[in-house]
Amino acid sequence: MSNPPAPAVEPAPDVIRVGAIDWAAASDLLARHGLRLNRIGDGQKIPGSYWGEPEAGVIASDVYVRADTPVHSMLHEACHLIVLPAERRAQVHTDATDSVQEEDATCYLQILLAAQLPGVGSARLMADMDAWGYTYRLGSTRAWFEGDAEDARAWLVERKLLPE
Repeated sequence: MSNPPAPAVEPAPDVIRVGAIDWAAASDLLARHGLRLNRIGDGQKIPGSYWGEPEAGVIASDVYVRADTPVHSMLHEACHLIVLPAERRAQVHTDATDSVQEEDATCYLQILLAAQLPGVGSARLMADMDAWGYTYRLGSTRAWFEGDAEDARAWLVERKLLPE
């Protein structure tokens, strides 16, 4: 009797991972927004990860990552915290959003912050978001960002999270 074939395992998308970027630059970027970046050891469980490993986790003002965490995930979860008022941020554990507007603002802001990370940049981050499976009605992250994200930008400007 033969064993059935093993199920196909989908390879992880080729995206920039936290272990490939400058840790100090990433930590400093988050610190400018009142957040702490915490490195978790390889193979360890990531606290506060909504989607599970290797996705970033959030608890209050802390963002948790491993070397294999995608940079887009680190920025996305950090931006969830950035868009929250301090009193709501302090209560966050794992799930940081409660509205479509906050989610859109988070996606918009993570693209802007990627431009401040050496070796990453907004264009690469948008490509990584597409590769990971983010979906937008215009078909790509770039198309959304350039042609359909005015409401996300306005939401951020209204809350003084972006210059007008």
